[in-house]
Amino acid sequence: MTQILEKAFAKAASMPAELQEQLAQQLIDDIEGEMKWDKTLAKSQKLLERLARSAKGGTEAGKDA
Repeated sequence: MTQILEKAFAKAASMPAELQEQLAQQLIDDIEGEMKWDKTLAKSQKLLERLARSAKGGTEAGKDA
């Protein structure tokens, strides 16, 4: 764990339990959102590469619009 994350958790530990719960849920939601976004980008990257190759091939063949 990084020092800044340890510092954040130490500060959060001094908060009331209800606020700790809210903060923890926000953090979990953010982490899950980032993981989902990373997967989406990874999938779309392959598609974008195929589209770029296709577009480049069309342009090289004189098929550009």
